[in-house]
Amino acid sequence: MLVGASACGGGSGDTAGGDDAKASGKPSATASPSPTKPAGPPMLLETITPQTGTTVGVAMPISVIFTNPVAAKARATVEKHMKVSASQPVAGAWHWFGDKRADWRPKTYWPSDTTVKIDADMEGVSNGNGRYGVHGYTHTFKIGDDVRADVSVTGHTMKVTRNGQEVRTLSINAGSAEYPTWNGTMAVIDKQEKVHMTSCSVGISCDKGSPDYYDLTLPWDVHLTQSGTYVHYSTGDPNPGSGSARGSHGCVHLSMSDAKWFYGQVKQGDPVTVTGSPRAKASADNGYAGFNLGWDQWLAGSASGEGTTAAL
Repeated sequence: MLVGASACGGGSGDTAGGDDAKASGKPSATASPSPTKPAGPPMLLETITPQTGTTVGVAMPISVIFTNPVAAKARATVEKHMKVSASQPVAGAWHWFGDKRADWRPKTYWPSDTTVKIDADMEGVSNGNGRYGVHGYTHTFKIGDDVRADVSVTGHTMKVTRNGQEVRTLSINAGSAEYPTWNGTMAVIDKQEKVHMTSCSVGISCDKGSPDYYDLTLPWDVHLTQSGTYVHYSTGDPNPGSGSARGSHGCVHLSMSDAKWFYGQVKQGDPVTVTGSPRAKASADNGYAGFNLGWDQWLAGSASGEGTTAAL
C-alpha cells in the first residue's frame, strides 16, 4: 500500500509502504488448503495493485506489498510464482523496492485495451525468513485509453493527449524556486474530489504565523506522489499561467474549471510527465514513478530479469 501526504510536498519523503486505500485496496484471495509442510508462520500479501476489475492507465505497474520482509535469496522464486499474463504480449520485469514491495512494469507503456492478470500462487512458497505462503491471489484488470499529461514548468502549460491526439492544453503553475515540483513521470496514484492539505503534514511549516503555512481543503485533486504532489485547484492561485507565474509548494495548479475537467479525464496509472523544473526526478517508489528508472536500472532491481507476459 502507499502512504500519500495530504498536501503539496516540499519534503523528500520518497519511501514506499503504508496505507493508501484508494490506490491499493485489499487483495482478493483465492481460498486454497493450507500446506501442512513446511510448517511455519504464514507469508501474506498486504495488497496487490491495481484492484481486480479496474481500468487503469498505460504507466500503471503491478505493485505487490508483502506483510513481512522477503529475503534476497528467495526473491527469484517469489517472482516466478507471481505470473503476469496479458491479452497482448508485453515485455517487462519485477523490481524490488526494499524487502516488502515488488513492482512489475512493462519495458515501455502498456498497449491500450489490454487485459492483464496476475496470479500470485504463494501456497508453500518461502520468503527466505521462515515464513511460507498459504494461498494464492488473483487480480485481473484492464488498460484503458492512453491518456497522458505533459507539464512544462517553464512554459506554464499542461498538454493533455488521448490515444496520441491532443485534447487540450491548459495553463498551469508549478512549484516555486524554494519548493520546486518533481521532474519526471509519475503515474496517477488516485484522485479525490476534495483533499485536506496542510503545510505541517509535509514538513513545510507548522507555524501558523509563517507565510508558508496553510491549512486548506481544496477540490479536484489528482494524486501523483506519496510525498504530497497533486494536480489541483488552489484558492491561493486561482488563475494560473505565465501571466501570474505564482509558484506552488510543489503541486501543479489549474484554474477551477480546468481542474474539474482534468479530474474527469484521468484515472489511476495515467502518466503525468513534468519537465523544466530545477528539481530531480521523483524517486521510482515515490508513488508509482517506475518509469523514472531506465530499463537497465529497473532490471538491476529484479531477481529473475526480463520476461514476456504469458498469453491470456
